[in-house]
Amino acid sequence: MVAAICRAFDCCCKKNMKTNFPLESKTKKILIFSIVYLPIEVGGAELAIKEITDRIKREGVIFDMVTPLFDKNFPACEKRGNINIYRVGFGIKSPKISDLGKFPLALNKFFFPLLSLFKAQQLNKKNNYDLCWAIMANQAGIAAAFFKIFSKKKMLLTLQEGDEERHLERYVLGSGFLYRIFIRPWHLLPIRKADYLTVISQGLKKRAIANGVKKDLIEVVPNGVDVQKFKIQNSKFKITIENSKVDIKEDDKIIITVSRLVGKNGIGDLIEAMNILKTQNPELKAKLLILGNGPLEEKLKFQVSSFKLQDQVFFLGHKTHEDLPQYFALADIFVRPSLSEGLGNSFLEAMASGVPIIGTRVGGIPDFLSDGETGLFCEVRNSQSIAEKIKLLSTDENLRQKLIINGRKLVEEKYNWDKLASKMLSIFAKAALA
Repeated sequence: MVAAICRAFDCCCKKNMKTNFPLESKTKKILIFSIVYLPIEVGGAELAIKEITDRIKREGVIFDMVTPLFDKNFPACEKRGNINIYRVGFGIKSPKISDLGKFPLALNKFFFPLLSLFKAQQLNKKNNYDLCWAIMANQAGIAAAFFKIFSKKKMLLTLQEGDEERHLERYVLGSGFLYRIFIRPWHLLPIRKADYLTVISQGLKKRAIANGVKKDLIEVVPNGVDVQKFKIQNSKFKITIENSKVDIKEDDKIIITVSRLVGKNGIGDLIEAMNILKTQNPELKAKLLILGNGPLEEKLKFQVSSFKLQDQVFFLGHKTHEDLPQYFALADIFVRPSLSEGLGNSFLEAMASGVPIIGTRVGGIPDFLSDGETGLFCEVRNSQSIAEKIKLLSTDENLRQKLIINGRKLVEEKYNWDKLASKMLSIFAKAALA
């Protein structure tokens, strides 16, 4: 405990990077609060930070970040990309993603707001930030709210939440009363303290307004795609899937999902849809590749076994973001039958790769999925509906090509990181003056 708190005040950065930056009067200095960041494998929120900050490095903006340590192999301070990173809190050597919820790493959830406040105050005395930027209304958002209260600095909050708000009740065993007393006030603190908000979808904008934020203080800035990175022409045989027994035949229809194996992503419904296809359409030779890991992995594997789908459904584990394009190059269809979704980066990456998508009408998915134009909607928790949409895309080549062309065009025009970074640069200025 003492060591962790001391690390919050650590000034060891001189060994790892330069800390005295020549600051011009017009330079904007932004302090970021994030509950996780590179080189730990990250999701859409953290990827957005990297892509945005990398693209505005020539705009006279300096980014610092406070984030939990997690891995003792990481330096307490380093420069990664265009961000000066300061790590505080508890860590172990070479943790896995599954370790983040275990002792002592789980302590970061409780102590990060306080530890990061200490570090932020220390950094602010030296750098006099124009703005703090919190990623999500979680412990990072709480930390930024504390910093705003004590430093009187302006605060920008980005909402990227994929779960519904009621999902937070799990922390108090589903008790609505205890949730309203002990959890909801902390969740609302960063939302109501923020001077300006960005959200990644219209659905999250509605949630922010419902929580008391004025709509003229909210802007929708979706996550984007590195279009060139994912623009690989479909070819089932360009790569070999290592360490697996996947035998891909020329006439196989390859269905892919990139999903953390948790309830909200509906992977169990997708597996059941594969069983329906096997029963009702045995002539359709479909194989499902599941990329990702999570707490439901063993349960889902048991489901595959019970349906006797071992030769059709394959768990390939977590893949790095750098590896994803080659897997999309194998695919004929991307499916994620989500129960809730902040936006869904993997859908956009599939569209950029020329893979037609099937999703549900939840969260931010309707922002980019127009039924019959840029993708197909299936019904929530309806495996029969999922199976029917997969069959349709497997048999109607004209529809398939239409979705591919329209999907890729939409991503190139609306979800290009360069355009989104430019928009964020103007939002930084608005938030600093809010």
